[in-house]
Amino acid sequence: METASVLIVEDEFIIAKDIQASLENMGYLVCAIVSSGEAAIKKLEQENPDLVLMDIILKGKMDGIEAAMQIRSLFNIPIVYLTAYADEDTLERAKITEPYGYVIKPFNDRELRIAIEMATYKHKMETKQEQLVADLQKALAEVKTLHGLLPVCTSCKKIRDDNGYWNQIESYIQEHSTAQISHSLCPECSDKLYGDEDWYIAMKDKDIE
Repeated sequence: METASVLIVEDEFIIAKDIQASLENMGYLVCAIVSSGEAAIKKLEQENPDLVLMDIILKGKMDGIEAAMQIRSLFNIPIVYLTAYADEDTLERAKITEPYGYVIKPFNDRELRIAIEMATYKHKMETKQEQLVADLQKALAEVKTLHGLLPVCTSCKKIRDDNGYWNQIESYIQEHSTAQISHSLCPECSDKLYGDEDWYIAMKDKDIE
């Protein structure tokens, strides 16, 4: 199991150090501690942690919710709030940022660990799903279909592709569709090629009977 790295965004230094100690005791890596939303965004431009633990009351011009909103728009990193504020207005504002967790202070190590594990797992699964959807969309976009006007030579029956090259009809169809080619002769061509052959005449007579 890989060690998850965490960015702590907390304006109270003593509290931040306590959180760091708890995380490290649980086996997590704390990549940095910052005290403002502005510093968090700047740090995320340099680091790529697996999770952000975000307090709501911070130093600087923006609070934790405003910082989370910007982080969500700039980075693909899950955010878990660690805050003493659980009033309805704060919760409603926080929900807009679609956090991966909301832990009320004071909390114990078990509550913190569960929140982190659930957040990182959910984010990992969402990332996998997004990649699967992207791969599927790419595959569907690459499905080749024949449509529009096809330039065909009236003599040799070759087809001109989008790059101006003339291709045998079999090659063109296989390249631009999922159809499988099966070769045979139409009755008219069969008559031209084998019309004088005894075996061919006998076969045609048998078919007529």
